[in-house]
Amino acid sequence: MARRKDPTSGSVNNGSHPVYELRLRGLGRGDLEVSIWQLPSPATPRLAEPERTAALKGRPLRMIETRMLRRLKTQGIKNTNLAKNETADRPLDEDSALHLALLFRALAPMRSIDRIRMVAEGVDNMTREEAGYWMGMAIHRSRPRRVLAALRVLLTMP
Repeated sequence: MARRKDPTSGSVNNGSHPVYELRLRGLGRGDLEVSIWQLPSPATPRLAEPERTAALKGRPLRMIETRMLRRLKTQGIKNTNLAKNETADRPLDEDSALHLALLFRALAPMRSIDRIRMVAEGVDNMTREEAGYWMGMAIHRSRPRRVLAALRVLLTMP
């Protein structure tokens, strides 16, 4: 098995970890679409081609943009300003990919500013294991909307 250098951490990746990529697309007028993609790797033999894990744009993205940029800054991703139809791909570590993908999936249908804020804080405060559990439930269950609805209820309960 070939060993390769993981661009996100600088360590050698022997194929035992999933590989993720952040894809940015400019929508014009300063708007952005951000998506998380899982790439084929020895750790994910079910994937023959890249698979979109989650995406977010519009108002929900603007609500959590500062939070997202703070997390991306730790990955060395600073410039997210893109012109209309311009794209950029950046490698992303597994921890950031899990948290961002779960956040994007949970927030996509939401409209209430207060509830968006509560869900974003709850996902940010999750451990890697919790985020991995919820993300796995949201991806591999037959009815992921129910899983995400349950997560939103748990994170917005008083």
